[in-house]
Amino acid sequence: MKFLIDMALSPRTAEFLNSIGHEAVRADRVGMARAKDSEILEYAISQNMVFITSDLGVGQILAFTMSKKPSIIVLRLKNPSPDHVNSVLHSAISQVEDSLKKGSIIIVEDKRVRIRELPI
Repeated sequence: MKFLIDMALSPRTAEFLNSIGHEAVRADRVGMARAKDSEILEYAISQNMVFITSDLGVGQILAFTMSKKPSIIVLRLKNPSPDHVNSVLHSAISQVEDSLKKGSIIIVEDKRVRIRELPI
């Protein structure tokens, strides 16, 4: 899968996802370090990428626009360390891969994963 990583997350997350066979890039690596959420979502759509963020506002944009893409993963973790984020993502992505392909918002919490198909 292809992932676009939000600026609030460590570059180590992109490195980790690449190391396990995914294609991942952090927003600053594609010239979007200061881009608006809507611009980042448009880029993710154009590149067929899943956007990984900790910003709940991105889900609100998708709800407002009634969009079916891009899929997003919203991290709601108590421990935001890169090692913890990477561990949780590794487990969650394997559980929700089909949903990500269809177009979904995936909320990843410490003890559960919630899936909402798009549009919402």
